[in-house]
Amino acid sequence: MDGVETRMRLTVLGGFLGSGKTTWLRHQLHHGRFRDAHVVVNEAAETPVDDVLLGKSSALTVLAGGCACCEGRADLIAALRKLCDERSRTFSSESRLQRIVLETSGLADPGAIVEAIRADAMLIHHIVVSEIIVAVDGLNGLSQLASEPLGRRQAEIADRLVVTKLDAADPETIARLAATLKHLNPGAAIGGAINGSDVPPPDGTGVEPADLPDLSGERAAPIFATRLALDETVDWTAFGVWLSALLHARGDQVMRVKGVVRTPAGRLLLQSVRKIVQSPEILPGQDDDASREDDTIVVIGRGYRAEDLRRSLNYFAGLR
Repeated sequence: MDGVETRMRLTVLGGFLGSGKTTWLRHQLHHGRFRDAHVVVNEAAETPVDDVLLGKSSALTVLAGGCACCEGRADLIAALRKLCDERSRTFSSESRLQRIVLETSGLADPGAIVEAIRADAMLIHHIVVSEIIVAVDGLNGLSQLASEPLGRRQAEIADRLVVTKLDAADPETIARLAATLKHLNPGAAIGGAINGSDVPPPDGTGVEPADLPDLSGERAAPIFATRLALDETVDWTAFGVWLSALLHARGDQVMRVKGVVRTPAGRLLLQSVRKIVQSPEILPGQDDDASREDDTIVVIGRGYRAEDLRRSLNYFAGLR
């Protein structure tokens, strides 16, 4: 395109399940990095959770119930076309939308999303993909790169890699992860983050990268999301026992647990990544959240049956 670029800039934020994308994005929004951007959040589960953290930070569109790279692609294209249409009706150049940030599902391939946008006859004239940022879990990144074809594809396509949870992993693991990422994607810039805040990047200089197996022919069992509804009869002590037992028994299969529940202590955001349960975060009560599906837990993983999860939860937590 000749002259000054007039298309909206799109930042794609990806990363495997539990990598810390939302925590990082929330911190960036809070400090004004994506000022005046419209945020599009894509969640694989039908019940969205991440928008609880981002809803008050920016203009927001939520796409739930399918990954934007496959099942949810049509919804993503429709949402982006709507933003383009609204922008074209804005006559003042100063008030026109200039940037979109797309936080993808942890099951999404950013490359497929970029291809879909570039292949759309309308979007190609209104949107330019300016950067692909991929969050990499400092604790679980090496094992994911070694075993998850999707996690490796996400890292390979990034313009910038953000290694998260630098305070939770030992320095040797972080250094080897940084060296492995640099080997996989020599052109990507590598940064670091703790609780969403940018910190000096990890240094893998002089460290041998991990010897990763060939995953080109791998056909891993599909990852799926299971929605578990709670009600007022739940025994919260028993629920904690159930969650601990689930993660202990199936921590390598249950990759992510997240949800917002109403308890005597208030609205709690519950999250876990594999076997690690994060400290519950108390969320402010919001009168305009009547339509939000609280008291719902989303479990994302593979190698088990959804009905078995529901049966065990009902048994342990005393649900009707």
